[in-house]
This record gives sequence, structure tokens and C-alpha cells, in this order.
Amino acid sequence: MKVLITGATGLIGSELVSHCHRKGYDVNYLTTSKEKIVSEPHYKGFYWNPDKKEIDTDCFNGVSVIINLAGASISKRWTSSYKKVIIESRINSLQTLYQAVNKLPNHSIEAMISASAIGIYPDSTTNYYSEDDLGIDDSFLGEVVELWEKEADTFKPLLPNVAKIRIGLVMSRDGGALPEMAKPIKNYVGAAFGSGEQWQSWIHISDLARIFLFVAENNLNGIFNGVGPNPVTNNKLVKEIAKVLNRPLLLPNIPEFMMKLILGEMSYILFASQRVSSKKIEEEGFVFKFQNVCGALEAIYNKAEDNERIASDLNKEYIS
Repeated sequence: MKVLITGATGLIGSELVSHCHRKGYDVNYLTTSKEKIVSEPHYKGFYWNPDKKEIDTDCFNGVSVIINLAGASISKRWTSSYKKVIIESRINSLQTLYQAVNKLPNHSIEAMISASAIGIYPDSTTNYYSEDDLGIDDSFLGEVVELWEKEADTFKPLLPNVAKIRIGLVMSRDGGALPEMAKPIKNYVGAAFGSGEQWQSWIHISDLARIFLFVAENNLNGIFNGVGPNPVTNNKLVKEIAKVLNRPLLLPNIPEFMMKLILGEMSYILFASQRVSSKKIEEEGFVFKFQNVCGALEAIYNKAEDNERIASDLNKEYIS
């Protein structure tokens, strides 16, 4: 299998590339930076500029699956101008891919698998969301994800398989939210946010990469939640991070108004609550390596031998 990945040099993309290579899959990737283009036997880069709808169509040669991870970070202050960047980076990327695939005289592409986000689910401390829930959060994030998924759906007339992975809080030591959450805890000024009762649906980055490939390998269609089996509250998550870092939690929970003063509207992502189910992907046969947040955090922060064991297990899984 040859996979075309957008966002391949980012946090999730880098992990996905690693898993592809473990399985012996060739990777083509698209980048907006010509300096990041390399050409190796199993890893080839191609230039694109989604804002101008420019793309090197050689990127599609031999490709059977497109995995779209492109999109500007939501972890920057949501000014009016940056909100536009967040939306357009996602829409323009998918439109550029669609227009290019639609014009190909012939191709081997069977599937489009696009990143999405659990931010589409309405903020709630009581609901337990599955992919069948149709409500959309009344927030900027809800708007972003709704537009993002509608654009991904335009591929349905073109390709046999179209899937969307609604990604939760990605647990990785190398980037994303976890290092930012751990930093104040390491410095003895960590605390939960607001009531701390908001749900955080997390996933270890290795399991997330495996979900994307599982969907590709099994020709799955539709929406799948990219979250682990056991969501936790913010209180629980902060306590577990402090435990694995061997730090006390000395401060009271941080009030919502304080973070809004500091971060503006973007502070919403710290207080929104989405308890999200992983049952659908599990019913397809996917088995999580990291079922509980404590084990995920220990593997990420404390136990090098655990990481080696996970890598060994993955290699065995791929070889078999």
C-alpha cells in the first residue's frame, strides 16, 4: 500500500509515517515548504500550496489511500484573522485535493481518510457521545468541524471509501496539549481548570496512528471517534499527570474568567466537556494498546522499557 499524507511532518503525521514504514507501506507526502521535500525509496515529498490551489499531481502516483491531516493549529489566540486561517487551512487543503483528484485521467486511489475533531460534539458533562449523535457544539470549534467534515464528504462521489476520524486530546511527549499541561505541574504551579468536572476524551498518539491505518486497511467508511476507551475528567487527568511526574498539586483550580482574560476566546478549549465513546471502532475489531490514562502517561513519561515493549508489540503485530 502507498499512502499520501498531508501534514506528514506534524505531530500526528510523523507518528503515522513511522507506523506506515513499520508495516512496509510507502509514503508520499505534501508540504508547503520546499525545504522539507526529500526523495527516498519509501518516503517522497511533493510541494503544494492550498491557498493558491497548487499541487504537484505526481504525488498521487501509485497511491491507494489519502490521509488528510492538514490544518492550522487551534492553540493560538482566536483573533478574527486567525479564525479565518483555521477554517481556510482546512477547507482549502481538501478543495485542492478534490480538484486534483477529480482531474486525474486515471488513478489507483481507493480512500480518503480525513482528520476531524471531537469539538463538534456539544459541551456537556452528562452526555456520552457516539458517532450517531447529530448535535453540533454552539462554538467556533463546532463551526470549524462542521465545515471541515462537509468538505471531506465532497469526495464521496469520487472514491469508494471516505472516512473521518474525530480526534480527541492527543497524548504525546513530543508536542500537542500534554507538554503544555505538564509544564506548570513540573514547576509546582499546576492545577485543574474551572470545576475540573469537564470530560477529556484522550488518546495515546500511537493508538491514533493505528486507527488511521486500521480504517485504511479495512476499507471503512463514515465517522470514527479517535479517542481511547476511558475518558477522564480534567481533575483526574491533572492528578494523574502530577502523580507520574511526582509533583504535588498545591494550588486551587484555576477560574474560567482568569483564563479568558489571558487567552481570550481560545480558553474555551480548556473548559469544554466532551465525553466521547470509542465503541464503534472497537466493534470493527480495533484493539487499543492504551486503555487507561495512567498507563499511557507512565509509558510517555516514566518507563523507557514500556515504550520499547510497545514498539516490540507493534512490530510483532505488523509482522504477523
